[in-house]
Amino acid sequence: MVAPGAESGRLKGLDDESRQMVVETVRQLRSRLLTKEKILKWDRDEVFPEREVREMLGPEIGLQLLFIPEEYGGLGGGARDCCAVTREMAKICLGIGTAFFAIQLGADPLLVGATEAQKEKWLGAIAEGNSLVAYAVTEPGAGSNLASLKTKAVPIANDAGDITGYNINGTKQFISTGGYADFITLLAHTPEGPSFFVVEKDTKGFDQKKGEEKHGIRASNTSPLTFDDVFVPIDNLIGGVPGVGLKQANLVFGYTRLMVASMALGAGDAAMEIAIPYAKERIQFGGPLSEKQGYTHKLIVPNAVRLEAAAAYIEEVAVLLDASDADYQVEGAIGKYFATEAANKAADDAIQALGGYGYINEYEVEKIKRDVKITCIYEGTSEIQQNIISTFRWKKTRKTKGAYYNGIAEEMMGLDTAGVDVGARYYGLAAKALNHCIDTAHENKLTRRQFIMFSLADMMTWVEVGAALARKAVRLHQAGDPNAVKMAAVARIFAAETAQLTASKALMLIMGTDVIAPEESEALLNAISYNELIRSCRNVISDMDVVADNLFER
Repeated sequence: MVAPGAESGRLKGLDDESRQMVVETVRQLRSRLLTKEKILKWDRDEVFPEREVREMLGPEIGLQLLFIPEEYGGLGGGARDCCAVTREMAKICLGIGTAFFAIQLGADPLLVGATEAQKEKWLGAIAEGNSLVAYAVTEPGAGSNLASLKTKAVPIANDAGDITGYNINGTKQFISTGGYADFITLLAHTPEGPSFFVVEKDTKGFDQKKGEEKHGIRASNTSPLTFDDVFVPIDNLIGGVPGVGLKQANLVFGYTRLMVASMALGAGDAAMEIAIPYAKERIQFGGPLSEKQGYTHKLIVPNAVRLEAAAAYIEEVAVLLDASDADYQVEGAIGKYFATEAANKAADDAIQALGGYGYINEYEVEKIKRDVKITCIYEGTSEIQQNIISTFRWKKTRKTKGAYYNGIAEEMMGLDTAGVDVGARYYGLAAKALNHCIDTAHENKLTRRQFIMFSLADMMTWVEVGAALARKAVRLHQAGDPNAVKMAAVARIFAAETAQLTASKALMLIMGTDVIAPEESEALLNAISYNELIRSCRNVISDMDVVADNLFER
């Protein structure tokens, strides 16, 4: 999967040096504005640090300029830039990262749908550092199902019959920074359909409620919002045309879900950066934990591998987004699903790795675990992502008569002769098996069973993420990168995981219902090369030794 224009350099965003400067700015916040002591206190006391968040938007730092186009006073950063900075922010604190992400999210309807006058006014206000912004879409009874929207916007006309504004009534739930936002971008139902509006703080009838008490991301604010005959002028209808709100929302789902994936990746990084040094110092049974496979190969290496795989996929999709105006919804869903679940597991294992210390607030991993769980939920739960992935990829596979995953399989088989073993053969076998599974599910009407569709989604996700990892490992090898040996081992380990997962999910699809006759099952298992897939674990423990030697500097 190569982004159009990527090879010729036609990519939106900053150059590598400028991007790194912004990342370094974020890192420096840890020593002054976002110290460990402050972050632990905000978490303990459930405090939204409004002063510090606003300082990050002020003239001396101006982080929000990253995602604002240059013509409205920003830096014009692209997806690669925002992914890198979002990841770095989440490494410090996912709660603060959520507050920063809320501003990007709130600006998205303006970026994709606003008139020039609206962009100059509202994006200009964000660029100046004067505005906290919230994205008000989610509702109590609808969650992420935008089609079940209940908030109403009734047009108000003057004596001449011209619409002058809208009266809005309804309730929004789980709105990040909702209690502190200077303005929000609100999705409400008009007679023509869902539409986005800008609603300013202190507008009569607009009530920003007290923040929720939360399991994690306690340094962020999450508030319900209510609207009781809130009048907004016609100039605040984003784009000036009612009924296009769902289209505007869909345009950014690929991007916003990739940002959540990056946030999760940052949290996973932070957990590993605590657990790995701890293992070098902690002596048990005569030696450091870093020399014991029960620690390294169970609790660290598998998570480090999945986080590397997530990073490779996020980087690839960010290039795609920067190379074109396509929305890449499915790719965003894959990135979010895989990265958030991987980071959640990494944080959980980091607690286990530290033993009793992992359960203590001072060591931070328990906070990271409480924080990162939300990434599996907001911007669409993991199960919603599985629905999106399986439905769209099933349809794409049928439409292309198998060409989509056959293309990945052929590419991977080609990489198998690239001069370095990155497990590409097993990624190719898994992609071919996936095609058979999709056809089998379709022909036997198993696509009506959600559990089967979830199994297909998992196979699709691991295959596509694995292919991105294999590509990256080959590129590093060809460039003579010092990390090439480690990355090749990482790719082989993940290839084994992908092949084993594919074999397991395929077995469930073929034999887990009473639809496929027993006599057909054996032929199907042969068709997907089941026995070859399960042999993918050959030498995987030796590869884990290679990765452990690198991580623990043994």
